[in-house]
Amino acid sequence: MTDAIRIVLADDHPMFRKGLRALLESVQGTEIVGEASTGDDVVEIALTQRPDVVVMDLNMPGLGGIEATRLILDVSPGIKVLVMTMHDEDEAVFAAIRAGARGYLLKGAAQDETLRAIRAVANGEAIFGPRIAAGLQRFLASPPRSRPEEAFPELTDRELEILELLAQRLTNTQIATQLYLSQKTVRNYVSAIFAKLQVADRAEAGLVAREAGLGAHEPGTSVNSAL
Repeated sequence: MTDAIRIVLADDHPMFRKGLRALLESVQGTEIVGEASTGDDVVEIALTQRPDVVVMDLNMPGLGGIEATRLILDVSPGIKVLVMTMHDEDEAVFAAIRAGARGYLLKGAAQDETLRAIRAVANGEAIFGPRIAAGLQRFLASPPRSRPEEAFPELTDRELEILELLAQRLTNTQIATQLYLSQKTVRNYVSAIFAKLQVADRAEAGLVAREAGLGAHEPGTSVNSAL
């Protein structure tokens, strides 16, 4: 068992965790060292157990899977995260990759594909399901969309991403949904943006952003950020 892949399962659906646990316990070379049903719990369990792989859902109570991934890897970058979710939208895939996920599978993947992905991620490879890989290929083949990042050098990549959505006049709830963040996390980012840009409110922040060329997309359309 010393060479077994140590795994934490994070999903708020008990039946899904049960099925995945049954699959992993039916093969040699894997060991379940923890389960979590919320984003906050998976961060705590992962940083306590230090597994080889966290199988991470995106939509969970509390912290979303993206922010949980980011927090885990900020502290312990050696942990590998494999996202396993229902969402195949470009925004979810790119957000997971930016957060540090090494793989992205859709729920419903075949058992052998799931096992192969977990083993590959544990070995340091990056792996994506066929539909996800096709989306990445389309994105990488398309001309890059220019972003006036130099206009706001004081902002982090995530703050710039949220500022662009503010420029599109999205609400905090809409931003949270699109970026798979909690509303509290979005509020914290928005407050930081206000402070750094020295603006009073979201209307002023949006105006400043639009004057710099952000917010070119209409509200509700897809925003593909660079990896």
